[in-house]
Amino acid sequence: MNAILPAPERRSRHLAENFVFADELRVDAGRRVRRSVSTGALIRAGVLAALSALAGCKPAAAPLAPAMTVPVATVGYTSLANDLVLTAEFRPYQEIELMAKVTGYVKEIKVDIGDHVRTGDVLATLEVPEIADEVIKAKAAVEAEQAEAAIAHLSYQRIQEVSARDQGLVPKQEVDVAQSHDLRAAAQLAGARSALEAAEAMMSYATVRAPFDGVVTKRYASVGSMIQAGTSSTAMPVVRLAQNDLLRLVLPVPESAAGSVLVGQVVDVAVTSQNQTLQAKVTRLAESVQLATRTMDAEVDIPNPEGKLIPGMYAEVHLHLRARPHVLSVPLDGVEGLGTSSEQAYVVRGGILHLARIVTGLQTAANVEIVSGLASGDQVVVGRHVGLFDGEMVDARPVGYEAGGKHS
Repeated sequence: MNAILPAPERRSRHLAENFVFADELRVDAGRRVRRSVSTGALIRAGVLAALSALAGCKPAAAPLAPAMTVPVATVGYTSLANDLVLTAEFRPYQEIELMAKVTGYVKEIKVDIGDHVRTGDVLATLEVPEIADEVIKAKAAVEAEQAEAAIAHLSYQRIQEVSARDQGLVPKQEVDVAQSHDLRAAAQLAGARSALEAAEAMMSYATVRAPFDGVVTKRYASVGSMIQAGTSSTAMPVVRLAQNDLLRLVLPVPESAAGSVLVGQVVDVAVTSQNQTLQAKVTRLAESVQLATRTMDAEVDIPNPEGKLIPGMYAEVHLHLRARPHVLSVPLDGVEGLGTSSEQAYVVRGGILHLARIVTGLQTAANVEIVSGLASGDQVVVGRHVGLFDGEMVDARPVGYEAGGKHS
């Protein structure tokens, strides 16, 4: 058993133990400090070694992105014309199907398709017995009335001579009666002659004649055919006749351009089937827009004395609505916002892209007039403008541009 020490000795022993414990703490703390110092030094050494390694290596420079290639067209002077191209079909200047005025059988037909005839030429003759009989009767009636009129007139002259020579011998009443018989006979003769003229006129309708110079394009009847009168619903024409030495083109002008077309305006007529282009003038205008198609008919007469143009051929007619000679122009796809209040174009100057505000004028199918904003020789980007920015570097590549061409 441990003896109980007096109080002074216990305090001395406690102090001694505290000193020993303090020394142990100091030794342990020193060890931890030394370990911490060693670890930090190792970390610093590793970082320095890594920095030295990085300092010794030189990284490769990043490659520069290549400039975007853009297609360009050069602004230049040209003559612009706003043309309206319409397709039309050649038609005869006049074309009819000849009917007979009276009903009868075809006695003779003198023409066939392709035959050229002159005005008044006989094309066909009909046999109409009923009208022939009426003509014979009318002639006989005229002869009878002529005889009656001659006797009545002779009687009146004789009575009048006697009355004048021997006054009072012949009553006045007899003279008046003779005069009335003379006048009545003359009137009946005039009526008979009129009936004869009517019968002969009807008989003349049995002869079908050409009303104008032309060519027979179709024959409907042959000898012996029964031809009904033209007033009948079952009437059949004898022939079809067309005037082809002068042709006409009927142009359906759209409502938007109807006010720009004038009589006498020069047009170009391209006949693609014959590879030739003719010049003509607008001959007449309908001056009315059709409600169904919203177009106005304009006609152009084309002389065809040699018959080279055949009705039914198609032609492209170029109507020159507006023209601007020697003006600055660019292709249509070189302008953004065309027709709006914010028209602009991308211009390449010194390899740098610039966005220019412009004002346009006359527009054609392929080009547009530049009123302001560009100068002759400027290179304008054509085609798509997606991804282009003002101020970026580009590689301009000129492209061949034809009228109506498109570039992407």
